Amino acid sequence: MSAGSSYVVRGTALRDHWFDAPLDHADPSGPAIRLFAREIYDPALESGNLPWLLFLQGGPGGRGNRPLGLSGWLREASKSFRVLMLDQRGTGLSTPASRQTLPLVGGAAAQADYLSHFRATDIVADAELIRAQLGSGPWSIFGQSYGGFCALTYLSFAPEGLKEVLITGGLGPLAGPADQVYEATFGRLRARNAEYFARYPQDRAVATRIMDHVRNVAEFLPTGERLTPERVQMLGNYFGGNTRIDALHYLFEDAFVPTPDGDRLSDGFLTQMSAQVSRAANPLYALMHESIYVQGAASNWAAARVLAGHPEFHPDAPEPLLTGEAVYPWYFEQDPALVPLRGVAELLAVRSDGWGPLYDPAQLARNTVPAAAAVYAEDIYVDRDISLATAASVRGLQVWESADFHHDGIADDGEGIFARLLSMVRGDAG
Repeated sequence: MSAGSSYVVRGTALRDHWFDAPLDHADPSGPAIRLFAREIYDPALESGNLPWLLFLQGGPGGRGNRPLGLSGWLREASKSFRVLMLDQRGTGLSTPASRQTLPLVGGAAAQADYLSHFRATDIVADAELIRAQLGSGPWSIFGQSYGGFCALTYLSFAPEGLKEVLITGGLGPLAGPADQVYEATFGRLRARNAEYFARYPQDRAVATRIMDHVRNVAEFLPTGERLTPERVQMLGNYFGGNTRIDALHYLFEDAFVPTPDGDRLSDGFLTQMSAQVSRAANPLYALMHESIYVQGAASNWAAARVLAGHPEFHPDAPEPLLTGEAVYPWYFEQDPALVPLRGVAELLAVRSDGWGPLYDPAQLARNTVPAAAAVYAEDIYVDRDISLATAASVRGLQVWESADFHHDGIADDGEGIFARLLSMVRGDAG
């Protein structure tokens, strides 16, 4: 382990930490990777006297947050903790996995074997290695979205390392198949489309017009590839937030401009569109997304198979609905950051061996670690009914269900949500 000197950014104290970890924790003498984590605390407090809180980011494939100050849930957490913001393996500064770095491993088959060590069980093993090297006793963890999935894995296989667990929007199914997730979330997404187009009825015609336009007229994103109707549909990712849903309206109103060749999509729209649909910043999301549900059987492009039974989401429907959090084979044909990874993506999608269990239901049923989770009633990414079924399988897990927030609730009222969950696990909730 190595650590840098502390420094202060806008009233936030930071210290960078580096750790060496085995690629395969079952083979400590094998290839190694480097892990990065950033310590965050209030400089007005003596950090050495503060207990640790490990934050597990959503994803998969999302790096830890890069805060520019103590705000939101970090403001609340820093009253009681020094926060460790982990770049999960393969993300950020933790031996990144991308089209640029994965060829160093070998061909597609070697890359698939390599990435089989980038799941929640490996992230938990990394966390335990880090905890030991920091000299911490059992610590508190906070998991958002996929980070909550990792928290359940932590409760399954290393509960001795945990003091208390907080989860927001992150209670996934404990067993397969992945299809159940998409059947549920397509239903939530259909309702969210109806809600949006009822709020902004003029946008229904705009969205359809954009998709018809790019089907017939070549419009190119700043990264050089042609924009397609199915990539326009990816704007449904805006539906996962309380405020982002309204931001979509402002994007649509910038869509067309008059030109000598007739109405075309504006440069401003195309630039914003590119930022929404590219996976250049988090390629592991596309590569590993369906694997977070896989335990012993191949996903075989589950989202694409389920979508086939929902014609209202087909790009050639009369008024196609916008899609949400899912990955389809065409991602690896249309996104320049993913095209070189098409071979490994196909191998991961059909991989049926090498996927070990992500949870231990027996251990969860006898859990003794205090835990609390926020479940959002209309969450389009992590279904409410699946979440409640999972919660019922974890002994002592307290649930706070809310219809006031969507999947990004901690971006809306992080301070309030964090404080509520912490009070729940400590037995002093009002």
